[in-house]
Amino acid sequence: MVRTLAWAFALLLLVLLEARPGAAQTVLPMSIRKVGFDQKLNEQVPLDLVFKDEAGREVRLGDYIHDKPVILVLAYFRCPMLCSEVLNGLVRGMLDLPFEVGKDFEVLTVSFDPSETPEMATAKKHTYVQRYGRPGGAAGWHFLTGKEDAIKKLTAAVGFRYTYDAAHEQFAHASGIMILTPGGKIARYIFDVQFPPRDLRLALVEASANRIGSPADQILLFCFHYDPVEGKYGPAILNLLRLGGVLTLGAIGIFWICLWRRERRPAPKAVTAE
Repeated sequence: MVRTLAWAFALLLLVLLEARPGAAQTVLPMSIRKVGFDQKLNEQVPLDLVFKDEAGREVRLGDYIHDKPVILVLAYFRCPMLCSEVLNGLVRGMLDLPFEVGKDFEVLTVSFDPSETPEMATAKKHTYVQRYGRPGGAAGWHFLTGKEDAIKKLTAAVGFRYTYDAAHEQFAHASGIMILTPGGKIARYIFDVQFPPRDLRLALVEASANRIGSPADQILLFCFHYDPVEGKYGPAILNLLRLGGVLTLGAIGIFWICLWRRERRPAPKAVTAE
């Protein structure tokens, strides 16, 4: 029990210190110092890799990546802590989206443990589809298992680095998700175990090349920019200043037009007493 708690604490430190690699190198155990994400934005995910779906059927990644943006989650199903936190955070974020799984985007959860089975994928899918609770969840959220060769090719393609600790029989890994374009290119990484609906929404809109979303989303994209270092969206200060300048000029223009029209208005005629 003590060893398990120590391992969990080490993984928590990894999440907290991931953005500070220098500090992480001096604090974290050797077994998990090399885990993390190497961002490979705009790189193509290999669509011909073969995995197994929840029913045990052989499928290609390309079967799920075609006409919608895709949220890709690398998580092994027996993970005692971090993977569940990532999936729980994703569900919470998706529940506040105006988009629907299966209709507007797909979710692809792939185990990076080659010993896991389609039966495990089925159980995990049942849990999270129930938590999502919206129509289309079962058809749009997929849980895959695969052989070590396919797993290594996928994780290398997306820059996901992890290690296996045989003493604890657990994987050390970082927390985050990837957003793919309908063509299977990596559009965004979002790090953490909490995924704000705003970040998910903007990432999906951008990945879809504006094929989903509303005019309001275009305004949000103007006001927020993606920070690849932080793996999240923040205020686009320059764009906000530009927008503020345009609104100010517009207000001044309206004021002068109103003043000009008032001055051109004919004066009322004087009333003379008889």
